[in-house]
Amino acid sequence: MTAPIPRDLPDLPAIPRTHALLPSSVPASAVVAPVRRPVAAALRLLIAATAAAGVALALLLGSPLRVLSHFAVQSSILLALVTALSAHRAWTARRPLSPAWTGAALLYVTITALVYHLLLADTAPPFSVTATTAAPTRWHALTSHLLHTLIPAAAVLDWLLLTPAGRLRLRQAAPWLLYPAAYLAFSLIRAELITPGTPGRHLYPFLDTAAHGYRHALANALLLGLSFYALALLLVALDHARPNPMRLRSKTGFRLQPPVG
Repeated sequence: MTAPIPRDLPDLPAIPRTHALLPSSVPASAVVAPVRRPVAAALRLLIAATAAAGVALALLLGSPLRVLSHFAVQSSILLALVTALSAHRAWTARRPLSPAWTGAALLYVTITALVYHLLLADTAPPFSVTATTAAPTRWHALTSHLLHTLIPAAAVLDWLLLTPAGRLRLRQAAPWLLYPAAYLAFSLIRAELITPGTPGRHLYPFLDTAAHGYRHALANALLLGLSFYALALLLVALDHARPNPMRLRSKTGFRLQPPVG
């Protein structure tokens, strides 16, 4: 005859921890296999090469110092570097580049396209990055289309079709404006250091302090800055509202894959 099982079992004493838990040395790649994206890498490398070609062509057609002073050229250089690094990471199946950098490059080239097509395309005399005094040739027109239309459009398509959605954050919008603010200061200081009356002293007509005065130029800069911030917020909102291209490509099955590239 066995003894009855008691209804109330006593609580077992806690086992004291004799050593601290050691971090696991197993890499993430052993759990989730990295995924290479050769198509995304090739397309991003093509975007980087196009941006570099646009900058190189502008340098050949105009004064290098003045060409490099333009916001369109600087933003294209940043986009070329960011997309080239993103292409390398997509090809080697490494973690994607920080969205703080990819979002900044996207915002700056989008600003370049919008400012040109809304404010500069129909100015008289015609706006030119190369600052040629002669009649513009086909090469000058090609350079302008590359820097202000084709390269920004390619960056937007890369964001929509090749980049995972929902990576941009609202807290990144304000830091993105530090570069445009620094560029404004650079543009105004540069104009003061150049002799008045020199062609190309002011890079942009809406920042021409000689023609409009500092008050009007700074008011234009403030309006543009607020517009840039609104554009940054819009990009973040659209990034969270748009469909995820990475999720749409996996039709069936359960796959654990980190976003790469």
